[in-house]
Amino acid sequence: MQALLESLQPGQEAWNLAREIDPERLPSHIAVIMDGNGRWARRRSLPRIAGHRAGVDPVRITVETCARLGVKALTLYAFSVENWKRPRSEVEALWRLLRIYLHKEMPLLLRHGIRLAALGRLDALPEPVRRELAEAVRRTRHCGGLRLNIAINYGGRAEIVDAVNSLIAHARTTGDLQNLQIDEQTLGAALYTVGLPDPDLLIRTSGEMRISNFLLWQIAYAEFYVTETLWPDFRQEDLLRAILEYQRRDRRFGGVSPITDPAFSEEQLVEALGATGQ
Repeated sequence: MQALLESLQPGQEAWNLAREIDPERLPSHIAVIMDGNGRWARRRSLPRIAGHRAGVDPVRITVETCARLGVKALTLYAFSVENWKRPRSEVEALWRLLRIYLHKEMPLLLRHGIRLAALGRLDALPEPVRRELAEAVRRTRHCGGLRLNIAINYGGRAEIVDAVNSLIAHARTTGDLQNLQIDEQTLGAALYTVGLPDPDLLIRTSGEMRISNFLLWQIAYAEFYVTETLWPDFRQEDLLRAILEYQRRDRRFGGVSPITDPAFSEEQLVEALGATGQ
């Protein structure tokens, strides 16, 4: 938190918002659906790839801000398994942008001690992309700060299918297939996100009210924050507002809040039931 405040000018909107954040209640893991690049470009009569290029700066801002805040993990939805349906020229341009990002932003990742990871069916990526992504992961594997996950060729359903298949394959290899039992713990340990806390906060830009096959298992109790802002226009202030809104939420995880929903004593419960004729 102090690192973020020191990077801002007193009196700026971002500085004022940052001062409101409680450093003891930061989300451990933030996930972001970066939506709206195409609409941003269309509104300016530009090709879609111009929107993707404009979306690089918000990525840098979000990553650096989370690192300075002390957030443990950040997962960005970069390319879904369904995105292969887009025009080939757009898909190839996205791969070029990713490779440019990996080269250009490596000094920032290393400076802030950010460890890069990739989530998804990586074997289907073009070989040059796969090779450079693996090299970036290798170069940051010693870093102990923010864990930056790039979800690429990713789908929540595909992840669950892959997890189940990996458990079956392991049981078959060990000769224990007949005794295989899958519960939440064993399945969670086979997901791409093994070792990470589940997202506390899911941010979606562009105002769309859907999760688009993203981290279906992991966001079971995440707090959702949807903003009308298109991703290329997403700034540091938008991220800080999302975190502040998260800190205003009453997270109950299926239970009740001891503040807003105080527990009944046995006597109160008997009295309440009697008053209703139960």
